[in-house]
Amino acid sequence: MLLISCPNCGSRDETEFHYGGQAHVPYPENPNDLSDREWAEFLFYRDNTKGAFAERWLHSTGCRQWFNMLRDTVTYDIQAVYPMGAPRPAGAPDALSVVVPKRPLKQPELIEQPGSAPGTAAPSTSTTAPEGATK
Repeated sequence: MLLISCPNCGSRDETEFHYGGQAHVPYPENPNDLSDREWAEFLFYRDNTKGAFAERWLHSTGCRQWFNMLRDTVTYDIQAVYPMGAPRPAGAPDALSVVVPKRPLKQPELIEQPGSAPGTAAPSTSTTAPEGATK
C-alpha cells in the first residue's frame, strides 16, 4: 500500500484516494474548432512514461479535494505533492531524463531433431496445447 500525503489532511492510506489521470493536460482553447481526431486525441491519448510522472489525485474519503502528485511509475516513489494549478516542481526529475538500459533479445531455444546434424536444429514450435486446455 502507498502512504499518500494529502496537502490538506496529511498522510493517509492509498485506499482513501482515487487516481484522476495525467496532470497538466490543457483544455483546448477552441474545442468547437477541433476535428474528430484532434478531439479524440485530447480525450483519450495520454503519456505512458517510465519514470517520473505527474498525476492528479482526489482525496475521496477525506477532504474531497484534488491535488497533483509526481510519482515514479517504476518504483512507486512519491517525489512531490502539490496543489492543483501549481506548476510541476522545478527540482523534480523529468521522465525523459531517465535512461532505461536495453536488454538483449532472448534467443529461441533450439531442439535437436532425431536424425538432424548437430547445430542445424530448428527453433522449438509446439503445436500441442497444455494439459487441461480446451480447443
